[in-house]
Amino acid sequence: MAKTFELDTLKIRLNDADLLRLDLNQRIQRALRALILDTALAPGVKLPATRVLARSLGVSRDTVENAYVQLHRDGYIVRREGSGSYVSDSVAIPLRGAAPRRARPDAAGRAAEPGAGLSRRGRAILDSGGVADQQSIKAFATGLPETRNFPLEIWERLQRQASRDYRASMLLHGDPQGAEPLRKAIAAYLNLERGAKVSAGQILVLSSTRQALYLCAQLLADAGKPILMENPGYFGARKAFEAAQAWIAPIAVDAHGIRTDLLRADRSGANCVYVTPSHQYPTGATLSLARRLELIDWAAAGGKWIIEDDYDSEFHYDGPPTACVQGLDRHQRTLYLGTFAKTLYPGLRLGYMALPPELVDAFTHARSIMDGHTPQILQLTLARFMEDGHYNSHVRAMRKLYAGRRQALLDAIGRHLDGIATPARPAGGLQLPCLLARGWSEEETIRQAAAVGLRLPGLSRLYAGPERRQGWLLGYASLTTYEIEAAMLRLANALGSRPRRARQPRPQ
Repeated sequence: MAKTFELDTLKIRLNDADLLRLDLNQRIQRALRALILDTALAPGVKLPATRVLARSLGVSRDTVENAYVQLHRDGYIVRREGSGSYVSDSVAIPLRGAAPRRARPDAAGRAAEPGAGLSRRGRAILDSGGVADQQSIKAFATGLPETRNFPLEIWERLQRQASRDYRASMLLHGDPQGAEPLRKAIAAYLNLERGAKVSAGQILVLSSTRQALYLCAQLLADAGKPILMENPGYFGARKAFEAAQAWIAPIAVDAHGIRTDLLRADRSGANCVYVTPSHQYPTGATLSLARRLELIDWAAAGGKWIIEDDYDSEFHYDGPPTACVQGLDRHQRTLYLGTFAKTLYPGLRLGYMALPPELVDAFTHARSIMDGHTPQILQLTLARFMEDGHYNSHVRAMRKLYAGRRQALLDAIGRHLDGIATPARPAGGLQLPCLLARGWSEEETIRQAAAVGLRLPGLSRLYAGPERRQGWLLGYASLTTYEIEAAMLRLANALGSRPRRARQPRPQ
């Protein structure tokens, strides 16, 4: 709340029909009281001197003084000799504990139902709920990279350089497709590190993967039409597609990724498929080369689109990562999605798409309607971060760090949750799935973990249809080995298991 006096708002309140019949000093007193009770004038805000306010309102000083005197008597303001008049801090006490406002009644006096004034799309979004991102480091939240090791000094120096070099031009609206230096840096990185075949002109810079998914649903599938998606699959993708009024047609996955035989047998009429080939979310499976080629042939033969979400492919620990589908797709039917939220930090809010040439204009126009462009200063700073080699250096350091943390989590599960949960050992990523043993309830274990301050993201919510595996998806990238061990021991105690005494791990 701003610590300044809102004179224009006061003038509007003075002309309320309910106040016009009162004396002028009473009108001023009532209007100020209403502003204080509505928190438009917050506790601690300094009111103007009586002479100043009188001159601004075109009334006598005595009129304002009488209003201040009454407000002071009633406890709404405090008056400090030699300092002035301030909104009293005590006014906030009842407001903090006030009951939430009830829904506004309709014309018949009935309380309106939540979402009553929304469109069908709006009600569907309200009913489905949003996506809750973890805003602090907490065991075992998923999708959080290590941010405490981020080279902030280097980033700040490059940001100052970009501000100095681009000056006022970066304060204007930016290119909806993205700043050219960043698009060039992204294209060079993808071609070199991910085996892609893409030019800077095919890159679209966005704020997030979810924005990319929403655009895909809007531009590739009509409302009410299906989008094929891995089952189980990424919760955020499902929400983005449903928000665009698409419905999900699930395709099962196995140890080798999405089952292309089921893809070929699909008769839903879907025009595109969403896949996570590098590290299938949430199983961690890597799509085999044979299936990648079958996927590409399926798209080319039917004139369909592949949405390839390469969300954390940089973190592959067991041998070199497989080249992306986009680089193998000579038919250019693949839309490649990437993000810097996992490799750098979530608060950066930068992602991108590598688009087939024929889709660039449509997606850029749609993005311009949605939110215009991404802040230029962030794009220009990131471009320099990549051009100077800091990005690759940071990714290499994090890859080594995360590999050690993955092993620390696997070891801790083996020590403390034997007979309760069986972990998978994915080739990479920032989280690993655990399947619960027979007799253990996912819902109950999540509740017990929450009681001791732990977050256990459930596996079952990531499945479509009646067959849902019970388990957890445990994030480990943002936790040190000490934090992993301590959290796992706390979880074991909460679940009532008898963990064996563990050797203290070395910090990483």
